[in-house]
Amino acid sequence: MSAIGEQIKKFRNQKKYTQEKLGNLIGVTTQAVSKWERGGTPDAEVLPKLADALGVSIDALFGREEQDLHLLLTKKLSKLPVDDAYHSAFEICWSMMVGLIGDENYAEDFMDTFMGHSYTNRNPSPDYFAKLIRDSGIVTARVSSDINQFYLLAEPKKGSILAHLEDMEAIRRVFALLADKNVLKIIYYLYSKPIMPLTLPLISRETGLDMQDTERYMKLICDNKLAYPMTIGSVDGEIESYEICREGCLVPLLCLADEIAKKIPFPIFSVMDRKKSFF
Repeated sequence: MSAIGEQIKKFRNQKKYTQEKLGNLIGVTTQAVSKWERGGTPDAEVLPKLADALGVSIDALFGREEQDLHLLLTKKLSKLPVDDAYHSAFEICWSMMVGLIGDENYAEDFMDTFMGHSYTNRNPSPDYFAKLIRDSGIVTARVSSDINQFYLLAEPKKGSILAHLEDMEAIRRVFALLADKNVLKIIYYLYSKPIMPLTLPLISRETGLDMQDTERYMKLICDNKLAYPMTIGSVDGEIESYEICREGCLVPLLCLADEIAKKIPFPIFSVMDRKKSFF
């Protein structure tokens, strides 16, 4: 058996395809597939279809391991339109999560079921959550028809996560800031607008807060580097305004807080075999 024949047979068996099914997928006869697996070589024009049907690269068909997966993914994403690249990147993240389970049986079930649009018909709920809580790290994902998010924490091999966090008082101040209803109201408004300067009177009017309170809350928000003050020149003189920080660091935190707020009792799948403490 040739190298490519061995690879075709190996990948076909991993997919649990018969020779007939593989042949139907790529438009050749069962005899052609059998011939390849006994030592023949597919025509060059068949190789892309064969690789796609088996879910591998053409290099993998020839027994050549992909040397730099990171580079391959970078090239793949860089060639796509920006919107498509983000959706494709999430599918890659989802693939990583399923792969980190360490059980190939999960791959077929969860890759096909919850990617694309198939998951939207399973339940009226728009959100599905998945979790891996293991000693090596934490991975969570949210899959829906409108928003997809992914979080991965690869834990330090030595020491604790806690050693990399700010002190407890600094963390408490962040949560205390967000616990203020009026601060959160302003933040929601700021993040709902395009990134551009917004004047204090406008923020006051749109949030329903008086000018004095708005100014006080904006100072708190700026002190925590979530926005910054700026001055705009106009025919009427200088106008004080504010602009949100472009890094959007608060958005992932709000999305994760939303998962807690929803009180989802059971994720679509989970592996929670962690034995060591989190901190």
